[in-house]
Amino acid sequence: MLQSLNLAAALPELILAIGAMALLMLGVATKRERGELILWLAVLLLVAAGVFVASGSGTTLLFGDSFIVDPFARMLKLLTLTGAAVALLMSVDYWREAGGVKFEFPVLILLASTGMLMMISANDLIALYVGLELQSLALYVIAAFRRDSARSAEAGLKYFVLGALSSGMLLYGASLVYGFTGSTDFATIAATVQPSGANLGLIFGLVFLMAGFAFKISAVPFHMWTPDVYEGAPTPVTAFFAAAPKLAAMALTVRVLVTAFPAVTLQWQQIVVFLAIASMALGSFAAIGQTNIKRLMAYSSIGHMGYTLVGLAAGSAEGVTGVIIYLAIYLVMTLGTFACILAMRRGGRMIEDIDALAGLSRTQPMMAFLLAMLLFSLAGIPPLAGFFAKFYVFLAAVHAGLYALAVIGVLLSVVGAYYYLRIVKLMYFDAPAGRFEPMQAPLAAVLGVSGGFILLFFVYPAPLVAFAGVAAKSLF
Repeated sequence: MLQSLNLAAALPELILAIGAMALLMLGVATKRERGELILWLAVLLLVAAGVFVASGSGTTLLFGDSFIVDPFARMLKLLTLTGAAVALLMSVDYWREAGGVKFEFPVLILLASTGMLMMISANDLIALYVGLELQSLALYVIAAFRRDSARSAEAGLKYFVLGALSSGMLLYGASLVYGFTGSTDFATIAATVQPSGANLGLIFGLVFLMAGFAFKISAVPFHMWTPDVYEGAPTPVTAFFAAAPKLAAMALTVRVLVTAFPAVTLQWQQIVVFLAIASMALGSFAAIGQTNIKRLMAYSSIGHMGYTLVGLAAGSAEGVTGVIIYLAIYLVMTLGTFACILAMRRGGRMIEDIDALAGLSRTQPMMAFLLAMLLFSLAGIPPLAGFFAKFYVFLAAVHAGLYALAVIGVLLSVVGAYYYLRIVKLMYFDAPAGRFEPMQAPLAAVLGVSGGFILLFFVYPAPLVAFAGVAAKSLF
């Protein structure tokens, strides 16, 4: 039946959307007593959606070619769903300590995830905007989810105001592109735009579109919301923000630029190079003076999006392969690091000061070792997975002739290593600041798996590289 309706390829989105509505009604009917049950059911729905994503093959177009499911979409959807499911799992104990899981939280995560899957499969400017807004509206609410916290309310408000501004810029850009090409469909736009006939109005539209995308991936100069939202939002929400939405927004950016604007690659390449250098520079220097670990991770994420853009700037299948590999490894590193941040708890209170990690190697040696490995990987130190992530994007930039960009990226990597190594020095050489409470089972599992992946990736990187290569080629 589903196949005859041609909806089989959209099953993951349907599962999440219908599942979110069902869980919302269940939550209301059980008078908010089943928050934890609803959270586990939400994780099951994300896993089910992931199974349907993984079982697909080939390329399918739906809804008048506005929705595409190809190897690129499947790979990024799997990564995004993994980030959402793991972030939900890591939040269980946090909400228990905060007075119980409110059922609205997993429902909002499911709705945001539905929007992210739509963004990744968008093949049309209207589908793109619908997915983007569905994701954003849910994210604004969960940023301000702790209503008893002024910081959380402030984070949600800042994110909402700046997000509305970026949506307006993106819509204006989309309207200009439509006005100058006569279509919202990516394939038609690509056929209409000729290198010789790319007029100024179209380029303006592309610039406004990219401004909207840059906000979603928190690239400089549209990064201003990131440190405040990361610090103010509840920590499990920050973990979710750092993982899933970044991947979906980057996937959207890659698809739009590569499939809708291949004829004007030279023009958008210049913008991407600027965004990459500015993001890497700010991420490297601004994080040095931070004392709050969540703010430091915000600047770190800005820097890492800059490195990802280096691969996109290459404008080649090799560059997109590097982007996908980078996003996969970044997801694992981020989730592992946030598992440690969520475990920073003393006397029933969350600790966010970096100095609280002093002497961790003597009080909790295993946690200290795995966190040190994750930080070394974030810094790009070989032979850890983070080194290979940067290697693939820089190699693509070199092959595309962007030598200056690659050199600047390597130099800024060295600067960025400073603030990661400072935390390692605190953990191993400073006097202990006190013992954290024992790590909860879900956090320990996430930390163990991510630590193992980071340490052992160099032994057998072939599967990830091969899948990323197939996914990238489907765009070209």
